[in-house]
Amino acid sequence: MSDEFYIKRCLELAELGMGKVSPNPMVGCVIVANGKIIGEGYHQEYGQAHAEPNAIKSVFDQHPENAAQLLKQATIYVNLEPCAHFGKTPPCADLLVKHQVKQVVIGNTDPFSAVDGKGIEKLKTAGIAVKTGVLEGECSFFNRRFFTRLKQQRPYVILKWAETANGYFAASNGHQKWISGLLAKRLAHKWRTEEDATLIGKYTAIVDNPQLTAREWPGKNPVRLVIDKSLDIPASNHIFNKEAKTIIFNEIKTDVVDNIHYIQMEDMQYYLPQKIMFQLYLMDIQSVIIEGGAKILKQFLDAGLWDEARIFSAANSWTEGIASPVINGMLQEQVQLNSDKLSIYINKFK
Repeated sequence: MSDEFYIKRCLELAELGMGKVSPNPMVGCVIVANGKIIGEGYHQEYGQAHAEPNAIKSVFDQHPENAAQLLKQATIYVNLEPCAHFGKTPPCADLLVKHQVKQVVIGNTDPFSAVDGKGIEKLKTAGIAVKTGVLEGECSFFNRRFFTRLKQQRPYVILKWAETANGYFAASNGHQKWISGLLAKRLAHKWRTEEDATLIGKYTAIVDNPQLTAREWPGKNPVRLVIDKSLDIPASNHIFNKEAKTIIFNEIKTDVVDNIHYIQMEDMQYYLPQKIMFQLYLMDIQSVIIEGGAKILKQFLDAGLWDEARIFSAANSWTEGIASPVINGMLQEQVQLNSDKLSIYINKFK
């Protein structure tokens, strides 16, 4: 099998950690000796063992009698450079040196300042052969949330909305009116389990009274982010329940009441997207889905602070309503979901 085959397998394993390892990257590891996979592992949860020690443990579990010898003959495949620093766990590069592996094949180098080539340097100094850049583009896109946070000092931003066939986003009479179907709703709940947070504005909270949880899909609930400048949302709304941590950006107060965190900001009418992104960066929130309303989505679009847009287009039309935001991005994918069409765009100007 080729190096590319094994790095693809690393990505398959790494994806099992989605929604559980942030703000760390998703990493998978495959260990090959004598043309056969002898061990696999991935980073399963933030603060716990990384991919490499989990893969090495699987070698010892499956080959208890000759694991040490097999590792000395082995090639380690990993989609991201092994870490070289002490964090929540010991350095993975040191572990590979300890077991005297033969070769390490890497998809991406790690731009994190505590790693950034230092893991590779440790391996080479120990006499281990190192190959880098295998499926580099695919590995970079896979960990785009991690790379965006490190390189741009902000979370990865996903815009998400549903619109009618003739481009309406919401009813103009201030009442909730559902646009997309049940399959689209379930997919949106799956997305919530994969990202750190989801963001809405005051009017969406009042009109739709959303829970912003992942009720239709197994997994964690995201952190709920709400923009409410004057704290006008009624205390009876779902965002104040205990289902998830909730952060309210406002101009009145900074306080913590159970799971509700109030963060005061000054002059929210100016540069609001930039201010929120900086706050989330400081809080180690690596990705956020912005679910509305139209005004908030437009602010992020106008500021160019978005990476991906996921838009459900329904088959039905309305005679009137609030117009959907206008997207200026590169169409990446389209999928039919019963009567709804999902279009995914990426920001080609960032």
